[in-house]
Amino acid sequence: MKFAFTYPMHSHPYNPEFVTGAGVAAVAAAAEAAGFDGFGFTDHPAPTQKWLDAGGHDALDPFVAMGFAAAHTTTLRLIPNVVVLPYRNPFVVAKAGATLDLLSGGRFTLAVGVGYLKREFAALGVNFDERGALVEEALGVIRAVWTGDDISVEGRHFTAAGITAHPRPTAPPPIWIGGNTAAARRRVATHGDGWCPFPAAGVLAQTARTDPMDSLETLRAGIDDLRRRLDEAGRDPATVDVTFSNAVGGVPGTDDFDAAAYLGGVQQLADLGVTWIQVQVPGESLARATDVIAQFGEQVIAKLAKLTSPSSRVCP
Repeated sequence: MKFAFTYPMHSHPYNPEFVTGAGVAAVAAAAEAAGFDGFGFTDHPAPTQKWLDAGGHDALDPFVAMGFAAAHTTTLRLIPNVVVLPYRNPFVVAKAGATLDLLSGGRFTLAVGVGYLKREFAALGVNFDERGALVEEALGVIRAVWTGDDISVEGRHFTAAGITAHPRPTAPPPIWIGGNTAAARRRVATHGDGWCPFPAAGVLAQTARTDPMDSLETLRAGIDDLRRRLDEAGRDPATVDVTFSNAVGGVPGTDDFDAAAYLGGVQQLADLGVTWIQVQVPGESLARATDVIAQFGEQVIAKLAKLTSPSSRVCP
């Protein structure tokens, strides 16, 4: 099992400590020291005031911020949560991803989603109703750019004739696809190396325009569906990552957090086929965030490493 988290800018307004180079570097370095495997940023270039007032959050540009974090780490994977793929021309995404992967020594994973904020789409001049088709188009283009030369594509809103975009990544970065829907799983089977569902009950699922994912049973059903689709596509399900959050044991850093129970939840998720766990890190202050990151490393990551040693393996 591997662990990742999203940079803890969870609110509006944000704590200004998190929008400095020193803040990004401190969180990234703390994550690496604690044994986390991945770390990334959200993607909201043009949120509305209404969304922010209703519980939304501010955000740094994910590619710029991940590049800064890469310069202050050596092993941490850079995994956005998530890049809203329709917001950008796919050639621009491919170039940014290739650059980040090369400069980080092959540590970039492109995690993408279709997006759900209509007014953000409007602000960026993107047709909200086309977002699914734009994702399909972009996934094919990005993979082609990373692996080939002299590429010609007639897109919905662009014409690319004879494009060769170097430097290419040494190896194509993994592509993870977010969302709880069957469409997301179909895209993983066709284009992806990982699936990123997220916990979502009634209201949240409606707001995020996705299917509910509110129990281990719904997660199991989704993973079973993904495996069936991968089998039909002639792909080995064991080569595709699945990420999710662990609700057992409480929230790291809170007074009632139970590390032993949390490890039990890790085992449950591993048994279902989850390979990465997204951890919640508090965002009220930089010191609080780095303290909780270090505590989680000691209470969970280090203990799990002992439990999964060759002499006492309990979790894949």
